[in-house]
Amino acid sequence: MALPAAAAGPEARLAPGVREAIRASARGPAVIAHRGASARLPEHTLAAYERAIADGADFVEPDLVMTRDGVLVARHENEIGETTDVAAHPEFAARRTVRRVDDAEVEGWFVEDFTLEELRRLRARERLPELRGTAHDGRYPVPTFDEIVAAVAAASERSGRTIGIVPEIKHSSHFHARGLDPEAALMASLRAHDYTRSAPVGVQSFEIGNLRRLRALLDEAGLRNVFLAQLIGAPEASPHDRVLAGAPRPYLQMLTPEGLAKIAGYADVLAPHLRYVLPVDDAGALAAPTPLVAAAHAAGLAVHVWTLRPEDPFLPPALRCGGAAPRCEAGARAEARAFAEAGVDALFGDDPGLLREALRPPPAD
Repeated sequence: MALPAAAAGPEARLAPGVREAIRASARGPAVIAHRGASARLPEHTLAAYERAIADGADFVEPDLVMTRDGVLVARHENEIGETTDVAAHPEFAARRTVRRVDDAEVEGWFVEDFTLEELRRLRARERLPELRGTAHDGRYPVPTFDEIVAAVAAASERSGRTIGIVPEIKHSSHFHARGLDPEAALMASLRAHDYTRSAPVGVQSFEIGNLRRLRALLDEAGLRNVFLAQLIGAPEASPHDRVLAGAPRPYLQMLTPEGLAKIAGYADVLAPHLRYVLPVDDAGALAAPTPLVAAAHAAGLAVHVWTLRPEDPFLPPALRCGGAAPRCEAGARAEARAFAEAGVDALFGDDPGLLREALRPPPAD
């Protein structure tokens, strides 16, 4: 008797082209544009995704949150004061509030308090102006997930290559507590677009329950082009849905052989913070790789690490340029090559063009 897809494991439940897309190839690890080309343009804008594709990204990553009227839009978190000009709109001043989100008190404006029509009035701002400037502030609206899919499909047709999409569902339990269902909305969008029924699509979450639910929904829908990625947060932290259930389990405990086997029962990719794979030693240099990549591969999981950034403050001290300009391309290239040598399957990066350049094989003599 044939096993159901979920029980069969990652290799059997995905279409062959998708299995290849999520693994390292002869070119090295796949390049995932983290929030678009966010080192070049404001994150989570169509312009940032299109720049990432032009720069050679294999996938683009939109983080998804939900409006009050149930529309998936791209923001890194549900608080929108940091990355939009909402504070400059007096008609929304009274909506500034303090809200508890994933066990933290957050002050600002929250996407779930806005309809899509209201959100359309806002424009994106640079999250890291001290490092990346403000030249593009005020130019780009907040895109919906459906708009992102349409833009990626158009770019794929222009470029003659298939570009994957790797959305992350943010704050799932928080939105469910407010009567919203991001997983159902995402499944509806995946079914609605020809592109997302064929191109590689990966859904990520720091929670567990929503990925398990999606596994069942995907298997039922027969969407074998969609893979699931379990994000791994700080070692001592636990997935928020486990905390709410009164059964916290630190992420570090999920990385034992038993824990990795459980993840492989519903997910296809392990997506840890980069320091789980290459720690920084006491001298500020990259230490030897940990056993995590080999252990994840043994469990049948691909490994996608996050997040490589091209500025000095984000690099290990030994790789920093130390100049007046914040960008350190030499250090960023060296870090990317070190992760490729460590055997990871994909790199999330803020500057996909720089990653693609770093991973390019040297010319033959």
